[in-house]
Formats: sequence, C-alpha cells, structure tokens
Amino acid sequence: MSPARRILIVEDDPILLEQLTWALKEKFEVLAASDAREGRNLCESAPDVYLFDMRLPPSGEVEEGLNLLKEVRRREPDATVVMMSGEGERRDALQAMSLGAFDFFQKPVDPAELRVILARALERRRLIDENRELRERARADATFGRLLGKSAVMRRLFREIEKVAPSDVTVLIQGESGTGKELVAHSIHAGSSRRDRPFVAVNVSALPESLAEAELFGHERGAFTGAIASRPGRFELAHGGTLFLDEVGTLSPGVQAKLLRALESREIERVGGRRPIPVDFRLISATNEDLEERVRQGTFREDLFYRINTIPIRIPPLRERGDDVVLLSEHFLETSAARHRRPARRLSPAVIERFRSHAWKGNVRELEHTIEMLVLFSEGEEVSEEDLPRAMREVSSVSSKETGPKLRFAEAVAEFEKRLLSDAIAGEGGVKARAARRLGLDGNQIKYLCRKYGL
Repeated sequence: MSPARRILIVEDDPILLEQLTWALKEKFEVLAASDAREGRNLCESAPDVYLFDMRLPPSGEVEEGLNLLKEVRRREPDATVVMMSGEGERRDALQAMSLGAFDFFQKPVDPAELRVILARALERRRLIDENRELRERARADATFGRLLGKSAVMRRLFREIEKVAPSDVTVLIQGESGTGKELVAHSIHAGSSRRDRPFVAVNVSALPESLAEAELFGHERGAFTGAIASRPGRFELAHGGTLFLDEVGTLSPGVQAKLLRALESREIERVGGRRPIPVDFRLISATNEDLEERVRQGTFREDLFYRINTIPIRIPPLRERGDDVVLLSEHFLETSAARHRRPARRLSPAVIERFRSHAWKGNVRELEHTIEMLVLFSEGEEVSEEDLPRAMREVSSVSSKETGPKLRFAEAVAEFEKRLLSDAIAGEGGVKARAARRLGLDGNQIKYLCRKYGL
C-alpha cells in the first residue's frame, strides 16, 4: 500500500481549518498552519499539494498569500499549489494562477468542487513524479561518469574511455572548444587505479607565459621577484594521480622542453632549484588545435607530440551528436532552473527543431549558456521561438551562411557571460573565490574568465 500523500493547508479561520483537516485526513497526511510564518516552516516538509488562503496573518492582505505562493514556487518550481479566495477576489485568484498556482476555488468551500480540484492536483503530482523518474532512468542509461549522451558517436567515446582508463598510458584528447575535454579527462581518471589520488587540472592558455613554468614545476624561495617562499608546482601536486593539461598547444618552447624531460625521466626541477624531484603522475593532455600542423610549422616539438599522443581520443562536436542536443537541453533546463531558483521550463517543438539544426560552434558550452539565458529571461513554462536570441532565429539550418548572425550571437553570449561574472563578483563583495563557488566554477576557470573579460 502506497503511503498517503501529504497536503499542507494554510488557513487563518480556525473553524474552516479544522473542517478541511477533518475532511481530508482520510486520503492525506494533513499538515495545518494558521498563518504565513508557520506555513513557511511547514513548507520544508515538501508536501505533495499546497492549499493556501489568499489573506493570511500577520498582514491579512492578499500579498501575504501571493508571497507564500512565490516562495514555494521559487524553492520548488514544480510545486502544485491550490489557492482559496473569498468572494470578490477572483482577480487576485487569477493573479495567483499567473504566478504558477495550479488552481483556485472560492469560499465557502464546496466539498464536491474541492474533491475534483484535489484529485486533479494529485494526478498532476503523479505525472510530474513519473516523468521525473522516466527522465532520470533515461539519463542514467545515457550517462557515463559526468558525461551525458546516447548517440552512436558518444557510445563509441565511452567505449574508448573504458578501454584506456585502467592503464597508465598518456592520452591526448582532441576536440573543439566547449566539447567537454576536461569531463573526458575526469572520466579517464575515475576509471583508473589512480582514482583515489589527486586529479590536477591546468588550463595552460590561462597561465601568463612568464609564470607558466613556475606554476607547473614549482619554484624555490628567491627564484624571482615576489618568490618569498618555496612552492610546489602542479606536477608535485598531482603526485600519485593524474595531471590534466588543457590547451597544451599553447605551451612556450621552453616549457615544452621541460615537459618532455619530465615525461622521459619522471623527475622535475623547480624554478631556481637544482635538486631533481621524482614525480609519479599520469598525463592527459587536451587541445582544440591541429598539433600535427603545429609540428610541421615548427611551433610545437615533434618529440613531445609523439610523447603525449600515445592514445588519441577525439570528442565529437555537438552538431555530430544528433538528438543528444535534446537530452542535454533537458538536463541544462533542470540544473539551471534549480541553480537560479526559477520555475521549470520546457522547450517548444519549434525550439527543439531550431536546436537540432543549429551549428553550435561553441558546442556543449554554447548550448549550456543559451539554456541559462532562456531560463533567466523567458516567460511562461514553455520556451518559444520568440524567446531565442535573434541570431539563432535567423539561422534556419547548418548549411545557411553563417557570418554576421553567428558573430553577433557569439558576442551576445560573451556579453552575457561577462555580465553574469561581474554580477557574481559584485554580489560577493569582490571576492572571486566566493563568486566562483556561486557560479559552480573552479579557481582556474574563474581566473581564465576574469583575464578574458578584464575583470
């Protein structure tokens, strides 16, 4: 026998509250409150259905009930809330519906009407729970570590990761910007015997050339101006674990030479030091460049290329992943709505078709940023074509000419990214570490973005 559904009733009339509790206790586990403050506390128990009066103490104004509705919807976007209104408050009840209430009824309570409304509310709750369970089951079938995808090309990628992860072989991950190279590196580390040891990720392109060597290999006290103490580098921090070098093609010739030596000898020397330090690490590198072409041009060492390219793994761009764009969109809609405390959204069929035909030059990162913009700025539960950036509406297919509109879209995404970053830093009093946690970024990512946008 399934457990009774839980209903929270917030009503200031003690007689009506008692009547409702008595009438509903056979089918529900009833929680009752007589004012907004007590109701807020009971909301923490996550009821299946909420039943709120419009006018509640302490103010006795309609806004009290509407504010309680907004707070519940902000905390739980899928909340099923039914509002009770007095005679002559139909306009206020309609406002509650526009704020996300499932339904409303007028006092005095008609038991038959209440039973019908609550039966519909419970059916909605059941469908929401069922859909969530189906989505989670489908996502579990399409999940590999922190990667998400069910297309043939992603299944092939998952098999390659499974094969290469248990060994200690050096891997070079190749993929366009935004395809998830660090997530692939994480998955390889998680499937290796080093999984319980450090995973140290370095975005090489974000390191100033003058400091790259010291960051990677460490430095001794007095090695350069400002080196007031000795400091281990990323190689030492990754000892026993995995070192991930993203955008490895941006390394300077001098650092390339030291990296090659470290790979060959499994020893490093700190900047300003003379003592070799043994290091035990697995190297995973990543690039969005054609390193073979860089070798031909003489800007990347050929011997280093063959050292890091023992096993190449290619990540497919989003445009090659078919309906993964839909799966990822649903995932980002859910996570972004939860992160920003916004109501749940769904994509209209027309928007889904736009997404399927879009070129996604920024790949999964561009899709994630687009979904975040839609969650923040679209109105209503369904995202329509009118909510999309104008540049995306103008592009009807991948084969369309993609000059002006694509550039404008990229600029719009960059502007949004910069504004989001600036607001987060300002909201945390200028403390970038706290802003990074607020945005779900790590230290390297926020340093890179701050340099990119001059913040």
